[in-house]
Amino acid sequence: MYVISKKKEKLISLSAKELNYIQIKPLTSELANKILMELAKVPSYPMELAKKLNVHEQKIYYHIRKLEKERVIHVTKTDSVHGAMANFYALVEPSFVIKYTDFQESQKIGIDMEEQTSYTILDPFIENGQLNAVIIVGSPDPHGPEKARSRDGYYGIDFALFLGSFLNGISILNVKLDTESRTEHLQNNIILLGGPVVNSVTASINQKMPIRFNKENNWSIYSTISNKEYHSDEVGIIVKMKNPFNKKRFALVVAGKRHAGTRAVMIAFIKHFKEIAKGNKFNDKVFAKIVEGVDLDSDGIVDEVEILE
Repeated sequence: MYVISKKKEKLISLSAKELNYIQIKPLTSELANKILMELAKVPSYPMELAKKLNVHEQKIYYHIRKLEKERVIHVTKTDSVHGAMANFYALVEPSFVIKYTDFQESQKIGIDMEEQTSYTILDPFIENGQLNAVIIVGSPDPHGPEKARSRDGYYGIDFALFLGSFLNGISILNVKLDTESRTEHLQNNIILLGGPVVNSVTASINQKMPIRFNKENNWSIYSTISNKEYHSDEVGIIVKMKNPFNKKRFALVVAGKRHAGTRAVMIAFIKHFKEIAKGNKFNDKVFAKIVEGVDLDSDGIVDEVEILE
């Protein structure tokens, strides 16, 4: 058994032993707890504990016997001390648990509510550990006015793995190609992977996005927030907005100018999630981010990102 907590975004844990209400009684003594605190640091023998805690050795033996009987502590070794053999005691486990109900099945540890604001980008796409959206990926077959083939699909696997870290499980198929998406799919919360060249659904809402793709300028990325335009093939966007097909739902657009830009967006989600979960730096009330991929090790592959907006 383990007890788990979350500190500075890292899961930390201790192995634990479950105790019943009878076993817990010896732990209610102040001296017994002091003994346990000492044994948690390093295995010790009774005379050594008596000296550390400045109490009579017989009092130490009294509590040692009760704690050992309830299997809270145990003998780790027997060694010679000042010419006599002494038992060295240690905790059976570094922590103890008493539970009053049965364990519930769970596949992951829930998000700390104090950090919930970092995850609002995924609301309402993920609710109560369940995916509440249809993911629409550009088709790998030639389609659309430019007869484009999407190369973003395999980045969708990375994105799905990322989303899975927030999910307790899935019960239905949630992914559609843009070419097979129908009205009933678009009425839901939607997550669109791929830009307007390779994803026809992204193309249909492109002009409504606060950060969009400019067909007239070789599909550069234009921000209506900063009035800046970005031309690099390694640039990508993350836009959360009301779903134009259903104003009661939301759309999340994850796309790059080219596939290298989509890769940059995936890296941003995986490595810099807390940062991209904030609003645009020119207007933090609008959730629309622009990132640019960087090739730090000069191998020709994007491996880091810079957040431009």
